Amino acid sequence: MNLDTAVPAFGAPRTGRLNPMIVLRLAAIAAGLCLVFSPAFFAEQLRLKSEVTVKADVLTLGDLAEGVSGPAAETPVFRAPAPGETGTIQAARITEVASRFGLAFEPGRRLRQIVVTRASRRVAAAEIEAAVKRAIELQHGVDARGLSIVLDTGSPALRLAPDSTAPITADAISFDRRSRRFSALVSAGGDPSSSVRLSGTAAELVDVALLNRSLNRGETVQASDLSIERRPRETVSGDVQLETASLAGRIARRSLAAGSVLRAGDLGKPDVVSRGEIVTVVYEIPGMMLTLRGRATEAGAQGESIGILNIQSKKTLQATVAGPGKVSIAAPIPGPLAANTAAQAANR
Repeated sequence: MNLDTAVPAFGAPRTGRLNPMIVLRLAAIAAGLCLVFSPAFFAEQLRLKSEVTVKADVLTLGDLAEGVSGPAAETPVFRAPAPGETGTIQAARITEVASRFGLAFEPGRRLRQIVVTRASRRVAAAEIEAAVKRAIELQHGVDARGLSIVLDTGSPALRLAPDSTAPITADAISFDRRSRRFSALVSAGGDPSSSVRLSGTAAELVDVALLNRSLNRGETVQASDLSIERRPRETVSGDVQLETASLAGRIARRSLAAGSVLRAGDLGKPDVVSRGEIVTVVYEIPGMMLTLRGRATEAGAQGESIGILNIQSKKTLQATVAGPGKVSIAAPIPGPLAANTAAQAANR
């Protein structure tokens, strides 16, 4: 039997070559079968995100794509950038990792890369300055309360994870007492990945009292006449008035201009005894108190020592102003005055 004639013809006469249209159809069918039986066909269809912001230091597929569930959504696959920084991940790398979990991405969405930003909080300049002050105080014995930090670079850029509770510390610090220059490595809990190198000046400040208005000699100072200003210690003279709490109520010992920095001798307590005033002199010892009259040879404020003339003996002694019209003697009375006061006591 001639097989060529026994087998009926199908379609066009056989010529020994396949029709091109038949080849295309067969290829399409084969591609469809490959897709149907491919693991990706049965895989969960995912959608890549173009931009993401994360808090953790690692990334999961759940961070990078929508529709991820199960272990793949929680398994770390990439490292996130440092806090406050932005980086990119190529989409091809994410596709490769997803295929290990039997996952595939939606066709038609062509992303070349994903932009990843790490969430952060910026450390306040006050926190950084406080850390530098503490380090200078501990390592160089300078009182941190009197330090003012001036950084060379302005506001420092130190960023941490939003939920970080690590203390801000200054390490590897150097400090020159003469120039007041310092340098330090400031970090969160000593972590070098969250650190910044700083330099600047640590000036030691002191409070000085300034006059808000001009005063004439003998004029009383009111609280509203005074203001406090902090100045570098090296710019302040040794006799500047640093104690300001008790200045109100004192008097100007000389004319003072507005804006003047007050010095120790500029103000004094108001006189309660005038020069030439007749005062009561009190001399008290255990079991006996003697009094007599005397004349003040100089004016004096409460607690000051002034000269007192014994009117009868014409002798002068030093006494402490105890109040208006009254002075006291703590030292033994000289011989002539002692005889005089003893006689007065005997005649009482």
